[in-house]
Amino acid sequence: MAARKHDERLHDRQFVRTFFTSPTAVKGEDDSAKMIRSASGLRGMQAPDVWVPDNEDATAPSMRDEGVENIIEVVAENGADFPGEIHPRIVWHRDSPATRHRGLNHLFEIADPENGAISHIDGFVIPEVGDIDDWKKADEFLTIVEKEHGLEEGSIAMSVIIESAAAELAMGSLRAEISKPSNNLERLFMLVIGEVDYTKDMRAITPTGDLPSWPEVRHNTSRGASAAGLISVDGPYDDIRDVDGYRERMTDNQAKGLLGIWSLTPGQVVEANRSPLPPETGSWLLDVGGYQVELDDEDGVQAYYGDRLSLEETASGYVLRDSSGERELDAEELHEELLDRTEYIPSMGDIVDSMEEFEAAKEAGTGAIAMERSATIHIDGVDVDISNDRMWDEATYQAAQTPITLFKDVYEHRPDQHEELAEMYSEDVVERATNVGKA
Repeated sequence: MAARKHDERLHDRQFVRTFFTSPTAVKGEDDSAKMIRSASGLRGMQAPDVWVPDNEDATAPSMRDEGVENIIEVVAENGADFPGEIHPRIVWHRDSPATRHRGLNHLFEIADPENGAISHIDGFVIPEVGDIDDWKKADEFLTIVEKEHGLEEGSIAMSVIIESAAAELAMGSLRAEISKPSNNLERLFMLVIGEVDYTKDMRAITPTGDLPSWPEVRHNTSRGASAAGLISVDGPYDDIRDVDGYRERMTDNQAKGLLGIWSLTPGQVVEANRSPLPPETGSWLLDVGGYQVELDDEDGVQAYYGDRLSLEETASGYVLRDSSGERELDAEELHEELLDRTEYIPSMGDIVDSMEEFEAAKEAGTGAIAMERSATIHIDGVDVDISNDRMWDEATYQAAQTPITLFKDVYEHRPDQHEELAEMYSEDVVERATNVGKA
């Protein structure tokens, strides 16, 4: 059998948009499993790609044994119908043999086929890992559990939470370690950022007490996952009412290839499920004094109504005013100025159109084609037509496939979202998106 490539994904899911945790046992409730029982019933855009019944930080230490019982009960009862993957988080700590032993006991109990849950569980999330040898310990525990319960070796996926400098450095060892016959680290699935404990481990201080942004950790986790054929997931965004901030974080992450994010509420799940998908409609952005403003689409004309930029037509040309002053421009200079200031965000339909056009050209023997993008910009009653050509070659085509490949992965694994996707894009665009990119 051919050797596995380091960056070849071994799991069914190629992308994870949403990592949703819920406490396994809530003290003082008639039904201590109420939170995971409710989460197990989520469907459609409210249901995450990965659901994590959290028997670690989200559950009080005194409730964790009961949490294991609740995981078994709820997953055995509802797991078959849950539309995403199920990856419980157990207790673990790189510096505590007692904690690891407790985690092993929980693994044995949850994975016992006689309890009826393991057939619906895709893997386990291991928190607080340290260096690569610690990752191997967790992997060995899972191998022992599989052996004890007669499960196929390597069948239980393992995801780790990057919560220490040692774990961050360990990601650099994965390419060398993951295919060694002395371990089953190929079971690794997700690398998840745990920035709260990471901040504690780093002994970091900020004036306000807020968490540092840690852009380096997000980049390193995305890079480590890509190099080892894994999936990277950002940590939680605690301000659950700050929807704009959550979206901004996801947009920044996606530019790093970090397409998944931790979700704390079903509302965040909806936002995170939609965020990496191409938009329903295309839109034009105009740079105004360093700010990007989305233009209003008025019957195909892109209009700007702000007060940071003004345009006046004169007998000899145009006068453009902004915070830096005013400039007199002729028609060609104005065209180039507005072309430099504008960007287009393509819709799903736009991406599909471009890919289909390139595929047709390639089939006809053409290796590169020019794709024209044009618009009419309306500022202060003045209309200016702009257009430019972007060359599409094989590299451009391959890069454009990432959002379409993500969409296909969602469409294949989340049939519960088919209706909502059709409402977003139309049945025609959905059908074309599932067929494009096969050439």
